[in-house]
Amino acid sequence: MTERIWSAALVVIGDEILSGRTHDRNIAQVASWLQVQGIRLMEVRVVPDVQDRIAEAVNALRTTHDYLFTTGGIGPTHDDITVDAVAMAIGVPVIEHPEARRILEEFYASRGGLNEARLRMARIPQGADLIPNKMSGAPGIRIGNVFMMAGVPAIAAQMLAALTGTLEGGAPLLSETVGGWIQESQVADILREVEQAHPKCQIGSYPFFREGRTGANFVIRSTDAEELRSCLDTLCEALGEAGQDFTPGGI
Repeated sequence: MTERIWSAALVVIGDEILSGRTHDRNIAQVASWLQVQGIRLMEVRVVPDVQDRIAEAVNALRTTHDYLFTTGGIGPTHDDITVDAVAMAIGVPVIEHPEARRILEEFYASRGGLNEARLRMARIPQGADLIPNKMSGAPGIRIGNVFMMAGVPAIAAQMLAALTGTLEGGAPLLSETVGGWIQESQVADILREVEQAHPKCQIGSYPFFREGRTGANFVIRSTDAEELRSCLDTLCEALGEAGQDFTPGGI
């Protein structure tokens, strides 16, 4: 019986990402966190601060993956419209959450108090739950299989920490790396044959150019530790037999 693979998608929201003013760091952060939870990040979309575009992406991805995460657009400014877009996608109204308001009141008590802009961060789609945020008070939001998180990576990390261990997933994805000053075209047949001999493993080839010459790192991934080790040993043996110098752990 094939083990079920739990999947997730991510919608990165913000004109600043698309313009290049801000370099996204949440994709790698979310992917790494999901991997530890036994969940695979299968798809990422970057969309502008346009409500219809966000809602379209949310509806496309929440129905084709076990989980959908969004980053960005849940702050206090007029262009923070993720809550409205997700509510529209799901077909529920936006309400002010009493507990979210209490959290914000407490957080801003010594920071000038609540104002209309800060109160926007208490708005949630009806029926949603809060995701704790110890850094800046304003909570993340969960409704069904959709998780709305801050765009600021440090704050998103706090929300991910609060979710750790709460989502159902499969076995964590394990990996091993072999690298060398090897042209991947010279070992393409070896990579294919080794992968075919280990159906529980996937091998990715990642070429690079350094110091005036080319090389590649080969990353083996599997949820089965024993199969992973067997695949690694087989690949190293095959590379050696082909006269290729390689470095376990990669270069």
